[in-house]
Amino acid sequence: MPRQLFRSLTFGLCATVAWSQPASPPTASTDAAPIAPPDPIATMVGRLELDRYKATVKGLTQFGDRRQGTDRNRAAIDWIEAQLQSYGCTNTERIHYDYQPPAAGAGRGGGNNADPIIGPGGSRRRGYRIPEGVNNDPLKQPDLKLRELNSQPSTPGPREEVYCTKIGSPHPEEMYIVAAHMDGVGWGEAANDDGSGTALVMELARIFSSPDVQTERSIRFALWNNEETGLSGARAYVDRRKDMQGIESPPGSAKYPEPKWLGMIQHDMMMFDHGMPLKDGTMRKEQRLEADINIEYQYTSKFADASMALAHKFQLADEKYATDYPANVGPHMTNTDSTPFMDLTPSISLRENERGAQLGNGWDPQHHQPTDLYATYSDDDFRLGLNATQTTLAAIAQLTGAKLSTGNSGQ
Repeated sequence: MPRQLFRSLTFGLCATVAWSQPASPPTASTDAAPIAPPDPIATMVGRLELDRYKATVKGLTQFGDRRQGTDRNRAAIDWIEAQLQSYGCTNTERIHYDYQPPAAGAGRGGGNNADPIIGPGGSRRRGYRIPEGVNNDPLKQPDLKLRELNSQPSTPGPREEVYCTKIGSPHPEEMYIVAAHMDGVGWGEAANDDGSGTALVMELARIFSSPDVQTERSIRFALWNNEETGLSGARAYVDRRKDMQGIESPPGSAKYPEPKWLGMIQHDMMMFDHGMPLKDGTMRKEQRLEADINIEYQYTSKFADASMALAHKFQLADEKYATDYPANVGPHMTNTDSTPFMDLTPSISLRENERGAQLGNGWDPQHHQPTDLYATYSDDDFRLGLNATQTTLAAIAQLTGAKLSTGNSGQ
């Protein structure tokens, strides 16, 4: 038999035997896919709870509208500081400043624009409109107990606001500022404006202060005062601390009283998105199906491009980690405590509606009114606030390189 024919017959026989043999059972080393470690950001987001968020808003409403320059405002600051310390964010500090009302006609200072077509921050107003304003009539508050709680008027003089800081490592000299304002007006409970934003910041302080959470960069959790008087508290912070950024003090201590600002994120009115007013001036009672979080930057600021990029990072964090509502980005940030920062660092704000085009058209009839009460809002409304909390937590965790240590479940 020729060798070539023998080799062909032999190969065919071997191939037939090989195909007829049953497959060997896979071994563990070749079959099991590698197990991916848990996503630390998803774990942190999972620690947020609707009931806990609601409880924090409720706790803030015990101080009524928390109008600046009153005993109820000062008591609320004390309560906020005690809560932050109980979460483990124990390095609380206060900014002290003096507030004197502006001369009559000087304006609020937050970027208002009275033009009926072009709203605050350059936004174009469209659709049906309910005029907005600040209620200063105590008789419009039917709850006598709440009316009494809010009866002390504001007086000029010393003011305080509180913050605490998550120290990052290896970059304690850099930080993001996460903030909301704790004061309100209108003879209600300021549950949404801005109890909803304050509760958001406090919940983030709780999560990031858990013993098993580490970040590469620092995070400051700030609760401004005097927002309703023209962003006075945020302006006081900027005036006192902008020139301290990134300076080690004392030298060689690796301590930075004011780390370099990498970005400022403000939260102001997080819960009510029921849509445009109807033709008859009424509002829908239910949260609209298209409810969303509005993330805004100011296109005229010196850091417009960087702020826009920061806003989109938050939008992507919402897309990946938030449970219920989407986020949209817009260029007309205004009338909020990020305004004093916007020419110094990338700055954005998160809200329930666009500040100029929607809030300016009366999309939130509780804004500065006696009806801004905890009882006004449904679980769907509170869930919108929780969704924003999830969004900011996820984005800040990504930006600061947050990680979880093993062997400690945290809070």
